Formats: sequence, structure tokens, C-alpha cells
Amino acid sequence: MEENQNNSKKDTVWEKGIQTDFQKDLSYGDYLQLDNILNSQIRLSGHHDEMLFIIIHQVSELWMKLELHEIQSAKESIQRDDLESAFKMLARVSRIQQQLIQSWSVLSTLTPAEYLEFRDKLGSSSGFQSYQNRLIEFNLGYKNERTLLVYKHEPVLFAELNQSLHEPSLYDVSIQALSSHGLKIDSQCLQRDWSQPYQANDSVEAAWMEVYRNVDRYWDLYELAEKLVDISSQQQIWRFNHMTTVERIIGHKTGTGGSSGVTYLKRVLDHQFFPELWSLRTKL
Repeated sequence: MEENQNNSKKDTVWEKGIQTDFQKDLSYGDYLQLDNILNSQIRLSGHHDEMLFIIIHQVSELWMKLELHEIQSAKESIQRDDLESAFKMLARVSRIQQQLIQSWSVLSTLTPAEYLEFRDKLGSSSGFQSYQNRLIEFNLGYKNERTLLVYKHEPVLFAELNQSLHEPSLYDVSIQALSSHGLKIDSQCLQRDWSQPYQANDSVEAAWMEVYRNVDRYWDLYELAEKLVDISSQQQIWRFNHMTTVERIIGHKTGTGGSSGVTYLKRVLDHQFFPELWSLRTKL
């Protein structure tokens, strides 16, 4: 009887005397839904390296989900003129981007011969269809209505992307913050068609120049600008590493799903997020 009681106690004890009845309390695996997560890697080919391919993309989508969560909250904070709260979120976005950048170095261990062993099993699926990546681009100001056509057959995703397309981006709300802090911004930048790609504007550059030349007076806006530059820089590194990894694995072949692959990825490298924050550096 005593031995049974001792065993019962051991079953409810976790490190350093913390009492936990794992039959009644929420467990680590339950809280994280690990059964769902760890059983969602279904290899269609059975090839060893397909596991790498699946997990890299699944983990990237999880990081993207968190990135979108932080960007959206940061936008709301900026719109409330609560820049201090936004800084923490934007700093976290940069750290998330670093995780996404590092994922390409892991995927690059996949050789062309290994990829060919299971590429045909991917069918028409393509990273080009990642709706979260599209949402990130929209939120950072890279708007392209044509990309919505990819999701026309998925009404829920289409509606979410269409809503994001027509909302102000992170940069748009930052420009509004410049105006609310008394800096002169052309009205066409403050009330425009948010679904259109952002075009550089002289008044926005002049406003940021004023911020950088009077850091003490506009410290919060200066800090916001530097957080945006961090995000812009990291996003371009992510794009570049994406392009070089794809080129390393498939060269210039057409991507799965019919995308142009490396050709498209090289073209988007020419686009720069938050352009005035880069052009002013030459003029300071």
C-alpha cells in the first residue's frame, strides 16, 4: 500500500517539488497541439529529403504567421500614436525575419539530384502560392492586385488578401504619423488608393530628412524610421537568399505551378521597400 502511494506521488511531481497531475492538467503537448503539428509531415514520395523540404516550408509559414501578427499590431499602435509599443513589435519582426533568412541555408543542403527524387510529387503546388508571404508584402507596401488571381478559387483567402490590399501598409501609417507630428506631407500620400503600389514622394523624403536632421526633436519618429530600415533590409536579404537557394537547386527551370522561378525572384529584388528612407541617406 505504501509503495503504491509513493508511486502515485511520483506521478504528480515534476522538478523541485512542483505538483502536477498530468491526467487532469493541460499538458505541454496539448497546449501546443503537437499531435497536429508533428503528424502533418506527409511525404508523398517516401524519399528521405522530402521531410526537409516539408518542414522548412511549414516552419517558415509559422514564422510568417507571427510576423503578420506583430506587423498588424504595430500598425494599430502607430495609428494610435503609441510609437513606443510599436518599436518592440517591429524589433521582433526583424528577429523573425532573421529566422526566415536562416531557413534558406538549411534548405540549400538539398541538392538538385535529391530534389528531383520527389519534385514531381509536388504537382502544381508552389511557394508562389504562399498567401502569408503575399500578406507580408502587402503590409510592407508592395501591392499587386494581379497576384490575387492565384487565390480566386479560394474565397476565404481571396477575401483576406483583398482586404489587406485595400488597407494602408505599415509605411502608409508611418507617413501618416509624420503628418500627425506636424511634418508637411502631400495630401495625395495621406489619402490615396491603398491598393496601388507606393510611389516615392518628395514631401515624404523631405519630412524624413527633417527627422534625421533633428533627431532630438523627433526621436520617436527617428526610431520608427530605423526600425523600418531594419525590416526593409532584412526583407531584401530574405528575397536574395530565396533566389540564390532556388537557383542552386533548380537553376533557371520553370518553377512548380508554372512560375518563372529564378527569373521572377531576380525581378522583385529591384523593388525597394520604404524608398525615401534609403534615398535620403545620399542627401544627408
